[in-house]
Amino acid sequence: MIGARWRRAGGALWRMIVVWAVATVTMLVLAGLLPDFRLQSAHGDSATRIAVTAALGAGGFGLLSALVWPLLVRALLLVPALVLGLLVFFLNGSLLLLALRLNPAGRGGAAWETAVVVAAAMSAVASATGTALAVRDDDAYRRRLYRLADRRRRRTGDACPSTPGTVFVQLDGVGHDVLADAVRRGLLPTVGGWLGRGDPAGEAVPPTHRLTPWSTDWSSQTGASQLGILHGTNHDVPAFRWYEKDTREVMVCNHPGSAHELQCRAVARTGDAGLLGTDGASRGNLFDGGARQLALVLSMAARRGPRNRSRAGYFAYFRDPANAVRTAVSFAAEVVREWGQSARARLRGTEPRVGRAGLYPLIRAFATVVERDVVVAAVVGDLLAGRTAIYADLVGYDEVAHHSGPHSRDALKVLQRLDRSLALIAKVAGHAPRPYRIVVLSDHGQSPGETFFGRYGLTLGELVRAGCGLPVPRRAAGVLPGAGRRGSGRGGAEARSAARAALRRPAQEAAGRQPPGRRSEPVVLASGNLGLVSFPEVAHRMTRQEIDRRYPALLSVLAGHPGVGFLLVADEEHGGVVLGAGGVAVPLAALEEDPGPLAVFGPGAAAAVRRTHAFPHTADIMVNSRYDPQAGEVLAFEEQIGSHGGLGGAQSRPFLLSPLVLSDPVGEGASLVGAERVHLVLRRWLAEAGGSGDAAKGAVGGLPRRRGDGARVG
Repeated sequence: MIGARWRRAGGALWRMIVVWAVATVTMLVLAGLLPDFRLQSAHGDSATRIAVTAALGAGGFGLLSALVWPLLVRALLLVPALVLGLLVFFLNGSLLLLALRLNPAGRGGAAWETAVVVAAAMSAVASATGTALAVRDDDAYRRRLYRLADRRRRRTGDACPSTPGTVFVQLDGVGHDVLADAVRRGLLPTVGGWLGRGDPAGEAVPPTHRLTPWSTDWSSQTGASQLGILHGTNHDVPAFRWYEKDTREVMVCNHPGSAHELQCRAVARTGDAGLLGTDGASRGNLFDGGARQLALVLSMAARRGPRNRSRAGYFAYFRDPANAVRTAVSFAAEVVREWGQSARARLRGTEPRVGRAGLYPLIRAFATVVERDVVVAAVVGDLLAGRTAIYADLVGYDEVAHHSGPHSRDALKVLQRLDRSLALIAKVAGHAPRPYRIVVLSDHGQSPGETFFGRYGLTLGELVRAGCGLPVPRRAAGVLPGAGRRGSGRGGAEARSAARAALRRPAQEAAGRQPPGRRSEPVVLASGNLGLVSFPEVAHRMTRQEIDRRYPALLSVLAGHPGVGFLLVADEEHGGVVLGAGGVAVPLAALEEDPGPLAVFGPGAAAAVRRTHAFPHTADIMVNSRYDPQAGEVLAFEEQIGSHGGLGGAQSRPFLLSPLVLSDPVGEGASLVGAERVHLVLRRWLAEAGGSGDAAKGAVGGLPRRRGDGARVG
């Protein structure tokens, strides 16, 4: 036993010496390459003296990085997270200058900009060397993980249960067919291995997981799906954004205030804190699911108090200077990668195509690098702490697919990197203080297709205005299809709101870009290929007959447009009707016998439409775009060539990848429909693992309801 301890201590000392030596050599090389960085006096020194100066400087920099850096990051948690990321290089350079100033050799100096470069290079090299040494020593790697786990348990004072924990990893926007095709092509070795698709050598391996498709509600987007999955209900969430007449507010799922309000409504409806109410952690999600451990949770982003610990996720990650430098460098590389991919698409004349300029490269880099790194690091910490239930959302694929297309090379490259994140989570789970079951799922898919504006030269809002007899731009006059014109509207991807929350900037959502005070004009909102039309001057939901009396041409103009698949409106005689081209009007009660314009959308469309019709805040007119079943394409009312939010194609078909040791999510021949059903499945699995999903009931205190956080209209 004593001999083993000495061997472990000797190994740790050896690794520290090697890292120190490599850092010293790196400093010497940089001193030779950079004219503003010196390790000798102005009159020159011997090689030995210079080497000693470098060794002392490298040692001092390493010591300051270990002791001072965590304190700096904790102090800077008050700084917005993205600003902290930009300060990484400046802080690292400051530590290097301080190390040179404190150097007992009395030598060395550097200009500010040079110190930044040297510090970044040394942190990266030291991190790579330490990682390489740890990889070569599996025992040391395991001991480090166990030591971290023990430290976390001692800090919390809790004994780790022996029952299995569960990790739910949400790959945002990845459809079932996209995942299955990527596995078939060998692009996702981790997922492929779980499904028994063979190892890289081509040998057969037994499957450990099953892949199950499920169907979303009509509103096929993260707000509705994740609210239903985490909180058991997505009642009265008709779209990604919608207008509520009683409060004259626009609710937007990725707005912190709206997300908080939706979560409060769900908790009040179910009387349940959520899926993660028992020793849970919520990472990178729109909603907290009842968890106490939070990081990058949007519904709590605008709140202050002991429950809002979302910024602790940044500290846990950025307190390691090597992590900070690596993420900052990867962030810059991702921006450059986006510029290159966008330029290539323009040069090749790729169609369909949307604008990718402005802030989009930064938003993409935040989603695919910063948010991914922080969320994965938080999940690793949860595993080492032995938490019972962990739910994390990785949004990178969804963000890129909106602008490049769900089947594009750009999006698949991001999906491959997410597969490597799953591999890391699985590896750490193998060293956790309790066994873990890893469940991977998605909240929706994406359907490709040209934008509505690109196809017809006018927006849905302009089409509505024309049908109401209101002025429209000259190019939209006559409501005639255009000649493939391209707009510059912005999408509604989740990453944009996460970046705004990190910067502490409120989301800017306009209701159909209508100026306040124009209450006589309709509010037109878009959620992918789902459009919503509301008339603020009427306090209740208008019926078909009322709309016809006010705007006689509107419904026929909308239903008859070639880019529109169907409309849903209330009806005084039938309760509700689905309208299609050529005057087709099918009562909701008759859709099973005569689906009318819903036939092309599949057998579950009628039930999804009837359920949404019953919501209190369903719009006066619900507009679903045209769907081409042979090409699988829809027409987005936003500027997205990969979209989701309505009915039609792969957007309504996400997946559930679960371990075989868990019960089958559906019975033989049955199907899994709706996010609320998925919630019940996940709760059942927690109970099977001993996590007792029912124990999450109650514990709803500390989440005050507050109205007035939406975007006010009129």
